[in-house]
Amino acid sequence: MTSIKKENIRKLMLDTRTGHTSYLMFFLVFLNFILISYNFLLDSNPIFQQSISELWLFVIIFLIFYCPTAVIIGRWHRNTQLKIDQDILRSNEPIFAKMFKTLLDVQTGKASEKEIQEFRNMLQEIEKNTIDQQDLT
Repeated sequence: MTSIKKENIRKLMLDTRTGHTSYLMFFLVFLNFILISYNFLLDSNPIFQQSISELWLFVIIFLIFYCPTAVIIGRWHRNTQLKIDQDILRSNEPIFAKMFKTLLDVQTGKASEKEIQEFRNMLQEIEKNTIDQQDLT
């Protein structure tokens, strides 16, 4: 199997995992959460059995409270925690380490012309892949 086919299969697998976890499973887990909450609330509280006996009514009331709460928590996460998460993820990226090392070597005069050309080729490949991905959307 050629490396291009392997790369395409890996990209397809990434797209599948992303679609599965970010969209399909999110929807199914959210739906399951609503149904479980509905059943527990009705089983344990006879007042709710009389006032909110219809599932669609429960879903509307649930979403009225749940969505703003989720937005507030998500905004808090984005404003306080996301930068830390991204910093931790970036610190484990070997491509960034190689890029910064090469930049440092160029600045200090330790990089050879071959290393500079390899660095330039790597950056052009990243730009090409980024442009190719933008064309797909």
